[in-house]
Amino acid sequence: MEIDQKIQFSSSNKLIHLLNISNMSREQIFEILDLAETYVDNKQKRYSDLEGRTIASLFFEPSTRTKTTFELASKRLSADFINIDISNSSTLKGESIVDMIKTLEAMSCDMFIVRHSISGTPHYIAKQVGEKISVINAGDGIHAHPTQAMLDMYTIRKYKKKFDNLKVAIVGDILHSRVAKSLITSLTILSVKKINIIGPKILMPENLNELHVEYFDSLEDGISGCDVVIMLRLQKERMHEALISTDDYYKKYGLTSKKLQSASRDVIVMHPGPINRGIEIDSDVADGNNSVILDQVTSGISIRMAIMSMIMNNRLK
Repeated sequence: MEIDQKIQFSSSNKLIHLLNISNMSREQIFEILDLAETYVDNKQKRYSDLEGRTIASLFFEPSTRTKTTFELASKRLSADFINIDISNSSTLKGESIVDMIKTLEAMSCDMFIVRHSISGTPHYIAKQVGEKISVINAGDGIHAHPTQAMLDMYTIRKYKKKFDNLKVAIVGDILHSRVAKSLITSLTILSVKKINIIGPKILMPENLNELHVEYFDSLEDGISGCDVVIMLRLQKERMHEALISTDDYYKKYGLTSKKLQSASRDVIVMHPGPINRGIEIDSDVADGNNSVILDQVTSGISIRMAIMSMIMNNRLK
């Protein structure tokens, strides 16, 4: 799904919504990474970037990491944060999403953070809101998860400094993973040397040949010499239970210390979470010296601060 350039950017090509990464430039991605780094370096607990602004969290799907880091990021930027309880909201009484959005607009909300199981919903909302309202996609269906990809790019740059000569492996359920799609797009824009995709053929998208990646059925072959290994969660809620056996999956694609020896000696291991230990990854790897999984979570706060601050600042220009 292509996101309309006119929706995501202003007439002066400034980011006013973050719905996808596919039409962003290398320079725009680095601008966000650089701004996030200033928040990390300054180590302040609170900034005034969004003082007087109101952020509304609309999570139609459960989340811990993404939802919590957005809330922390908003509060550190001094915004008022409204956490809408979707499970008890008026949408269950028949109110449409558009009516909900318009009601929140009437309460002077400035930004909506949207997660939804249906692909394209944040884009749809961005087309419905007023011209002074911004929308950030916090994950939509199997389509995209741009802020997760941004925090992953930040984490990779922190440990590997540059992208150009990197070999990156993404392992698991590519078909159902919005994280994988945004990762592949980001890594391609940043011109990494090689992207390997590893997993059962049945969990690969039909357009694999169009993604500028190399497919491997063998985990050891796919991660051989790689600088970064990104493990994905099996999206069991999006597939039929009989589609794949978790026991068989672990035997072939579960990342163990022994299998990790095929990768580069200073490889970093990543995972967007939540982790299924003993299915996608062993605990000794998830908690080992090569793991930067918890660092990804920490990076999520500063990245989301940067994205929200930049978008609101662009609205004022």
